[in-house]
Amino acid sequence: MNEAIIELSPEQAYERRQSGALLVDVREDGERAAGMAEGAMGVSKSRLEAEPGDWLPDLTAEIGLICAVGRRSMQCARLLQLRGYTHLFSVAGGTTRWKAVGLPMTEPTADADFLERYSRHLRLSEVGLDGQRKLAAARVALIGAGGLGSPVALYLAAAGIGHITLIDDDLVDRSNLQRQVLHRDADIGMPKVESGCRTLAALNPHVVVEPQRTRLLAGNVEALLSGHDVVIDGSDNFSTRYLANDACVRLGLPMIYGAVQGFDGQVSVFWPAREGGSCYRCLFPEPPPPEFAPNCAEAGVLGVLPGVIGLLQATEAIKLILGIGEPLSGTLLQFDALGMRFNRLRLLRDPGCPRCGDGVKAGDYVDLPAACGVG
Repeated sequence: MNEAIIELSPEQAYERRQSGALLVDVREDGERAAGMAEGAMGVSKSRLEAEPGDWLPDLTAEIGLICAVGRRSMQCARLLQLRGYTHLFSVAGGTTRWKAVGLPMTEPTADADFLERYSRHLRLSEVGLDGQRKLAAARVALIGAGGLGSPVALYLAAAGIGHITLIDDDLVDRSNLQRQVLHRDADIGMPKVESGCRTLAALNPHVVVEPQRTRLLAGNVEALLSGHDVVIDGSDNFSTRYLANDACVRLGLPMIYGAVQGFDGQVSVFWPAREGGSCYRCLFPEPPPPEFAPNCAEAGVLGVLPGVIGLLQATEAIKLILGIGEPLSGTLLQFDALGMRFNRLRLLRDPGCPRCGDGVKAGDYVDLPAACGVG
């Protein structure tokens, strides 16, 4: 039967470290950016548990483990004990206590605001310090500051996306406030990009929000979207959506699509440059005739529905920037709010697609009639 793991105070652990014991900080990289116990080796708990021999080749060496408050270090010590390590201890109270009693720490490698603001991201191995810096360096073009654009903008700004280009030519209307949570009653009559910039600056002053009070048109679409890493379609009309799709295909950019109507919504990532990806025209080669398009003034939508779909779009954007998980490229995700059901449909690139099909050369951009797409 294995003996209980010894738990030492920070002062005792420091003395052991001074006497030659190895101290290992098992927090995530981003957490350690705030400073570590001086002399400690930094290896995340998951990496250490996966391949302990890579970091700790001597099973008989005296090894101390430290984390934030002592829980993870104790868990890791128990696992290492099962792997054959015989001389282990965990630091009670972790780095928090170590710092509180005045023991020496390494200097932080990032500023205090950054470390505190994104602390929950920094604790995720899939994000961490490097991932958070990727988010800070990213440029996202967001088309529309309405129902879909509102949750997208709020959560991307909160996540620390470095540059958001907000594209919208509309003014805030009272009827918008039921679902467009980027705006307030006091903003009625104000340009949405202006209201949006003010809200986002109050949420995260470190994010650069570039307002573009204009409609996406054939003459400006490529200039507005080029230079970004991701384009998010939060538009509410077919003309804008087809223009955005066509420009993204030409520029090789992923377009994160979302649409809502009534109690139903859908989201996808259109990116034919990625293996298995497709574009919006693979699904809908041409817009419906104006007489069959929804009427923007009469179409209803459940107020919370754009929040659900917009958050899915924001999630896809963060995944794409970080290069984690499986994007919805090649998949249409449908959501039924009344039945609280999700349905996934496989989307295949159409070899005969008028925009990304085999042998198709990029054509000119065309301004279509502004039929409502309900977004």
